[in-house]
Amino acid sequence: MSCRWCDTPYTWDWQGISDTGVKYDPKKELHRRDVPSVARELLAFGVGLVVVSGGEPLSQQARLVPLVELLGQNGVEVEIETNGTRVPDPRLIAAGVHFNVSPKLSHSGDPASQRIVPAALRSFAAIPEAIFKFVCRNTDDLDEVDALAAEFGLSSVWIMPEGRSRDAIDTHMQSIVTSVIDRGWNVTTRLHTLVWGDTRGV
Repeated sequence: MSCRWCDTPYTWDWQGISDTGVKYDPKKELHRRDVPSVARELLAFGVGLVVVSGGEPLSQQARLVPLVELLGQNGVEVEIETNGTRVPDPRLIAAGVHFNVSPKLSHSGDPASQRIVPAALRSFAAIPEAIFKFVCRNTDDLDEVDALAAEFGLSSVWIMPEGRSRDAIDTHMQSIVTSVIDRGWNVTTRLHTLVWGDTRGV
């Protein structure tokens, strides 16, 4: 998928054709690596939790299984951020992966047939620890989340304001926060953008 407001096109646009304004060279982004070398690099950080994001990590989930298992053997937990369009591999569930499922809403610009995959959402809804995070701008977006939560039995709903700048985040947060609380959902922000702005890390 290629949502019009996504802030990390280098994770999903491997041809470098997106118009998000973020410049990068896809030929320098893609490197084939083996699992042991990736695990060594991650373990060297000395952290207890590794978050795998994307793009869509579960499009490569068969390759993630041995990495997740190796990290787990070294006491590192793994969380996978997914857009909820792929049914999770049972081996990832058995390995204790935490899933942060963030389906795209209609304002992403992607057609519903691509961004809403009923079998996948039902699979995630059956995982007690899975959370569902939606990027929203207004109460119409919240109504769309409400419909999805009802249809697929989603619990642990989190709402994040859309925005690639502090002003946009603040504007969208103010337009949704009261309604989010009234609906009994959780609200979060885009901390990385508030701290570093719309800049790419090293």
